[in-house]
Amino acid sequence: MISSIIDNDFYKFTMQNAVVKLFPRAKAKYKFINRGNNKFPDGFDKELRKLVNEMAFLKLNADEENFIKEKCYYLDPTYIDFLKGYRYNPKEVTIKQKNGVLDVAIKGYWYRTILWEVPLLALISELYFKKTNPKTYSKEKIAEIARNKAIKYQKLNAKVADFGTRRRFSFFNHDLIIKTLSEFSSIVFTGTSNLFLAKKYNVSPIGTHAHEWFMFHSAKYGYKLANKLALENWVKVYRGDLGIALSDTFTSEIFFKAFDTKFAKLFDGVRHDSGDPFIFTNKTIEHYKKLNIDPLSKTIIFSDSLNPDMVEKISNYCSGKIKISFGIGTNFTNDVGVKPLNIVIKMSEAKPEGQEWIQTVKLSDTHGKYTGDKKMIGLCKEVLNI
Repeated sequence: MISSIIDNDFYKFTMQNAVVKLFPRAKAKYKFINRGNNKFPDGFDKELRKLVNEMAFLKLNADEENFIKEKCYYLDPTYIDFLKGYRYNPKEVTIKQKNGVLDVAIKGYWYRTILWEVPLLALISELYFKKTNPKTYSKEKIAEIARNKAIKYQKLNAKVADFGTRRRFSFFNHDLIIKTLSEFSSIVFTGTSNLFLAKKYNVSPIGTHAHEWFMFHSAKYGYKLANKLALENWVKVYRGDLGIALSDTFTSEIFFKAFDTKFAKLFDGVRHDSGDPFIFTNKTIEHYKKLNIDPLSKTIIFSDSLNPDMVEKISNYCSGKIKISFGIGTNFTNDVGVKPLNIVIKMSEAKPEGQEWIQTVKLSDTHGKYTGDKKMIGLCKEVLNI
């Protein structure tokens, strides 16, 4: 199910590079969250354990190394050499199951554990559907659905990328979708977050950073400085490359207070991942105008629960106001006639060098997406006056 070390979201590697450079002694814990409360079949934990153990044998090959060197010029040779020597350590992952409830946790040095989240979710999703064996559409119909979506996006002149690794129906299906989408021009299909499939189909790998980047900074520096110092450290490593900033770790309202003229000019744009996309659009445009920056020189990447209808509504709303692009996940990689799993893995605790373990939280712009200990969520809201 995972046959390559780069069958993972690209932002995991860009963040790993930054962690290796800035926080090599930091530790992290991650926790599996089953938002859909699905019950897992008997023996699921044992089969998942076997698959996780097999990942210890994955390593970067010469072709993959050359692709990264060619496409990802901002990743320096020292990091690529590090990645060549990296091996998954299955001992960092604990898996338990009781009465159909699956419990998965990750613990270790942050620079090592950071790569587990996405392939683990992909394994859980694919194994679940393999074990439950639901009736799905035919391969031909799945490809036709993807083609029809691409045709619609082409008519809308909408730029779309695949962000669907973590909740894909299967690797085979994910591969089929990227193969189908790659037949369309780069004006419509801009690339994929999956580094392995970006290489296979010679499309751009897409991604910058995730919520955990900001969550760790809150553990190290406190909630009030988290956004500012997370952005500052990103700039320290990438110097203007990989310039899309994630906006909703502690609500976008708090984010924009830190997103001052320096960051607003240096970053190419922001990513929307929760809350009302139209309210967020207005808020983003207003913020750029307040800083005397032309919104049409900046981009919003929309990546929250998208489908063709929502892409059309957002495209029409943003036309002539600000540049936009779309990162589409589950609707691309698990549109096969089944109900996809609603699962995530989030950083639950962080231990910056010289500090104690600190529980981490994510608030987002959708209350139902809050993650973390209730007491810590309350403390975060109190400190930030939310």
